[in-house]
Amino acid sequence: MHVRSSWRAVCAPVALAAVLLTGCQSASGGGAEEDDRLGERRPASVSPAPPRPSGYGAVFLAVDECSSFGRTSFTEVPCTSERAAARVVARHDGTVREGPRCPATTDFVLHISEQRPSLDEDGDGAVPQGYACMRNLQPPHPGDPGGGGGPRTIVGDCVYGLGDGKVRETACDGKGKRKPEYKVTKAVGARSACPASTALYVRLGGTSPVGCALPV
Repeated sequence: MHVRSSWRAVCAPVALAAVLLTGCQSASGGGAEEDDRLGERRPASVSPAPPRPSGYGAVFLAVDECSSFGRTSFTEVPCTSERAAARVVARHDGTVREGPRCPATTDFVLHISEQRPSLDEDGDGAVPQGYACMRNLQPPHPGDPGGGGGPRTIVGDCVYGLGDGKVRETACDGKGKRKPEYKVTKAVGARSACPASTALYVRLGGTSPVGCALPV
């Protein structure tokens, strides 16, 4: 059995409210105004709505939008902001256990709690429970092969034993808290497809659920 660790954060309601309010737009004008000199009516001018800041949208933390890092919460920010720290590479409703898997090199997952504010951008008054698969804008990238983290174990990752048939991922370069003991060299559909030199089988999930690992 393979145990994975992931970063988890719940977006605080105050942060979510700040995001939703940025989408409000207004336009002035409407109807028609009278030209006293000519006795004619002319169309009234309408001021264009101001552009929405980059990085905000109708969906909280949609694909290609960015978040900041915080001690207790994450907020959506424009990707051009100096506060931007990670980008959404995939976004799904529901829970991680029930929904699609994040891309292989995802660095961490944000778990978004359901919110029901009095007003939101698309007008339905709700933000459903979901999760965002995140990739750091700058290194390090723990989700890369051998990086020592991320929500998934992939080919190129290293693990160490916890006992009782369990393992945990660690950095292959030895700079993590624990030294690597095995490295996943191949992903296959069944144990029988692993090379004869395989010393450990690691559960990966997906279409090739078995990882063939060799001693480091």
